[in-house]
Amino acid sequence: MTVTLLKAKWIVGHEDGRHVLYEDGEIAISGDSVIHVGGKFPGAAARTIDYGNALIGPGFIDLDAVSDLDTTVLGFDNQPAAKKGRVWPQSYMDAGPTEMYSREELAYQKKYAFSRLIRSGITTALPIASLFYREWGETVEEFSDAADAAEELGLRVYLGPAYRAGNTVVHDDGRLDFYFDEARGLAGLRDAEKFCEDFEGRAGGLIRTMLAPDRIETCTPELLRQSAAAAERLEVPIRLHCCQSRFEYDSVVKLRGKTPPEWLRDLGFLSERALLPHGTFVSGNDLEIIRDSGATIVHCPLVSARHGNALRSFRSYREMGIRIGMGTDTYPPDMLLNMQVGLMVCRVVEDSTSACRAEDYYDAATIAGADALGRPDLGRLQAGSKADLIVIDFDDPFLGQTIDPIQTLLLNATAHTIRSVMINGRFVMEDGVIPGIDDRAFRQRAQRQFDGLVAKYPMRTLGHPPVSEIFSSSYRRISS
Repeated sequence: MTVTLLKAKWIVGHEDGRHVLYEDGEIAISGDSVIHVGGKFPGAAARTIDYGNALIGPGFIDLDAVSDLDTTVLGFDNQPAAKKGRVWPQSYMDAGPTEMYSREELAYQKKYAFSRLIRSGITTALPIASLFYREWGETVEEFSDAADAAEELGLRVYLGPAYRAGNTVVHDDGRLDFYFDEARGLAGLRDAEKFCEDFEGRAGGLIRTMLAPDRIETCTPELLRQSAAAAERLEVPIRLHCCQSRFEYDSVVKLRGKTPPEWLRDLGFLSERALLPHGTFVSGNDLEIIRDSGATIVHCPLVSARHGNALRSFRSYREMGIRIGMGTDTYPPDMLLNMQVGLMVCRVVEDSTSACRAEDYYDAATIAGADALGRPDLGRLQAGSKADLIVIDFDDPFLGQTIDPIQTLLLNATAHTIRSVMINGRFVMEDGVIPGIDDRAFRQRAQRQFDGLVAKYPMRTLGHPPVSEIFSSSYRRISS
């Protein structure tokens, strides 16, 4: 048995269902698993690494991880969405939607995004990308490429091509409407089921699968019924964005005569397998419905705050007994920043500094995410758990002083303070280096690909204005 021994000032272990802090602790790894966490390891090690003034903790679990180039920036200061190309105009629909990325570009998109997740200390990811730029849904081919990228980089993933039965359309007069093609949605579900059957457990279990119907307002009753049944049969998670905007919420009420949680309950969609980003728009007994079903709300505080939304509140949801995991759903996929924003927003909403504590969000990004996936071997470091861990450098000058390491993380840390990442017993990043990845070159290629996407925006924007009218400039630009 070959053992790797890691030492650090702080180790986040796990006992009796709760995280614990070991000061000047040791953690021993053999194969893909943890065999010891705590004080001095009694055995021999083939390799020993003493990180000194650092924290070793479980890797973060991202239940809504962007596997795209940065698209948040497109809508950051450019609103409303229906006039800025983020809702398809009827003219674009009439001409026939097209793929805005090639298969090669989609493969690069995934590899680029997966490497950013690793750099951010995310060891388990459920990827998501926007369907605005697609002909309709995602394909088995691109997710085959995504599986290859995840295996090469060593990222633990749950993969499944997104599918939908409809989309929002804006008419020339600015009126918003919906277009549905249920047969196309059901064909996407069949493809997704086949992907799950073919890819579940690949790469020694590093590749798992899920079902990913797109957003609640783009689905029909039959698509959701069949999706829930397929998830049960395949024993995989199923993720559906819902309760994330006023437009979505009101649209479901208008189309279906029920609130989103009521509709999902009555369709038999909700269960412990269901992952529901974002949960920021609710009314009546919506939260009780979600709680009683055992579904998990995927809390994405950074992207929600960027759009002026928030849970009301993280504390009240948890006290109700609702299961809450974490997602990033934006760029950068910095889980530490997400936790910090979430904690601050919760305290603002509650008007109280005692509304939530650092460990509440740390638990959500680790234990709660693992529990949502039914994975007691993830999200915690104890004998028998998977060796998915991160090392954070507490000698980083921007971390400041420490009385408690988790409080310091939730106050000052960012993805840049993450030193090393191990997944399944393999170092996928050491001392800030991901093998085979040139960060500067990666970013430059991503920018070129992004520029190509932006150049295509006029054809799928209401009125087809030039790019300069779609995306505003902060200040007057002067060419030299």
